[in-house]
Amino acid sequence: MLATVLRPMRRRRTTPVFVSALLALVLFAGVAGADEATLRGAMQALPEGQGHSWLSAELERFYAGADFRPAWLEGGRPRRQALQAIDILRRAGEDGLDAGDYAAEALADRLDAAAARPLAEPDATRLDVALSAALLRWLRDVGSGRVNPRPLGVLIESPPEPSGFAGRLRRALDSDDLAGLAAAAPPSHPSYRRLRQALAEYRRLAAELPAPDLPPLRKLEPGMPYADLAELRRLLVALGDLPEAAPLPARYEGELVEAVRRFQARHGLEADGILGAQSFAQLNMPLAHRVRQIELALERLRWLPPLRAEKLVAINIPEFRLRGLEVREGRALRRLAMNVVVGRAAVTQTPVFMGTLRQIEYHPWWNVPASITRNEIVAKLRRDPGYLAREGMEIVGGAVDRDADGRIDEAGLAALRRGELRLRQRPGPRNALGRVKFVLPNDMDIYLHDTPSRALFARSRRDFSHGCIRVEDPAALAMFLLEGQVEGGEARVRAALESGMSSAVRLAKPVPVIVFYATAVAEEDGRVLFLPDIYRHDEALARALRARPRPAYQ
Repeated sequence: MLATVLRPMRRRRTTPVFVSALLALVLFAGVAGADEATLRGAMQALPEGQGHSWLSAELERFYAGADFRPAWLEGGRPRRQALQAIDILRRAGEDGLDAGDYAAEALADRLDAAAARPLAEPDATRLDVALSAALLRWLRDVGSGRVNPRPLGVLIESPPEPSGFAGRLRRALDSDDLAGLAAAAPPSHPSYRRLRQALAEYRRLAAELPAPDLPPLRKLEPGMPYADLAELRRLLVALGDLPEAAPLPARYEGELVEAVRRFQARHGLEADGILGAQSFAQLNMPLAHRVRQIELALERLRWLPPLRAEKLVAINIPEFRLRGLEVREGRALRRLAMNVVVGRAAVTQTPVFMGTLRQIEYHPWWNVPASITRNEIVAKLRRDPGYLAREGMEIVGGAVDRDADGRIDEAGLAALRRGELRLRQRPGPRNALGRVKFVLPNDMDIYLHDTPSRALFARSRRDFSHGCIRVEDPAALAMFLLEGQVEGGEARVRAALESGMSSAVRLAKPVPVIVFYATAVAEEDGRVLFLPDIYRHDEALARALRARPRPAYQ
């Protein structure tokens, strides 16, 4: 009967290294008696590996909380809580984790054998420690992530060695509430919960649907014939972009075109209903790839700290979207959304980081970064003597000689290239920062700002900046930030924008800004967005996950 309880899911294949490490942990002979010395011996027998020191310290705390008595076995047989613990580990995949990382099936087999024939106390103690180690590692992984984000260039502060898991596990065990522990362990962000549900749905689709196979055309426009309309309809119905009751048209038209527009919008494409190479590529993408995108997005969400501020600005780089969130009782409610322009993928990528927005500047001066002066403007000055005057720019740091046509001489250009002289742009209609700059101090000099280049916001792909983030509706963002902090906030914002005068206002309560990167997003309305990996960060994270050492208790 226990075998039935312990094997509700299909077994995973285990490798020889996995099996030998596990057997070394749970089968070698030890001293008689399940006392403190035996437990310490089992903990010390854990193979060296990833997180070994952290895991050893947490195991010490966990068992010290019960005077070093075994937690999961009694009289050599598994307690009921051991079965609950195995179920938690087996369901790790529901959060995008790998149950194999926690030896779920191997531990279940050993507990099954112990139920049929009680283990000798030394072996039971080894198994007890192995199960505790697996649960502690799962708690850390599901709550904080499996890899360190820093080597991946993610500048989000998180505790280098998260702790407290031993105490949480001990309290859950003592209060017989492992189910509550499992429910509270993952991040509480609503976006995480929605993505977790999307993961289950896309795994089901990947398992049940035939692989998409739509022969691409150079261009399929509304009204044109297409031999595989039935296959296109089947896929769009399965993905939720087309109602199941929608009829199959004789040509590519009607509701099918509208469904394609919805699909395109969800996949970061121009939602024009015209099927070209990019749209066909997304339609034919294996659903297993979508599952992987969701798993990687869940991993990134585990890196984020808990929501504590009253307001939050979140920017998702591949989505080219900004959201203004109001936080109530730990839940984030969307109050604002707009398009943004981010750094160019090839050369000036916007970094993934957390900052704190402290000040709003109206009609700001733009101090031109030395890299832009050196790499772009010097060449323009050599060709066009009227460039500075036309763009409202001036040289700061010294005088330069000009020829009869107004061209800066080579010595002046060289000084600009070396950074000995710098440029700044006066406030005005051509100012690159537009009418508003949102200041969040950081070492990379990244900030949010308005822009005179409004047409870029209408494009489906919006990576055109030098790294800073251009916002579509700076007035709405300023009002959101100042609401509740300044009386008459909306009127003051509009007056400042219309004045044409440079001014600044400091936020009484600074607002956190998260510049994030996720190629899968689950929206409040149930839609799941899949976005291009423009900076190839998904590729880097997938490599890091594959390369990480297996946990020590294996």
